[in-house]
Amino acid sequence: MAISQLRSLKKPSGGKYKQQGRKKKAYELGREPALTKLEKKRSKYVRTKGNHRKVRLLSTDTANLFNPKDKKYEQVKIKTIVDNPANRHFVRRNIMTKGTVIETEKGKARITSRPGQDGAVNAVLI
Repeated sequence: MAISQLRSLKKPSGGKYKQQGRKKKAYELGREPALTKLEKKRSKYVRTKGNHRKVRLLSTDTANLFNPKDKKYEQVKIKTIVDNPANRHFVRRNIMTKGTVIETEKGKARITSRPGQDGAVNAVLI
């Protein structure tokens, strides 16, 4: 069965909302999360609405690091994942999402992009 982005058919109390009277629509389609890992770079393209494409970053080992002092970007290697506010279990599984704190060659950095949606890991030195 397809993943839908509709609201739940049940109320917080456990009761049911009135029947919607229609089927699921293609524009309500949801997908499994990419769960970007810390490995050799792998990505895939996903077709989206309007025949556009979205890059899903499945795994990567580099990041575009922004240094606020120099105001310059630099591509660096990711050593490890330190903290992930989205899910504490993502740290031991080496999964990167927006807001994840990573350890790089230049020091600790926070990810500002959404790797599963953007196809790149952009980070700011902290």
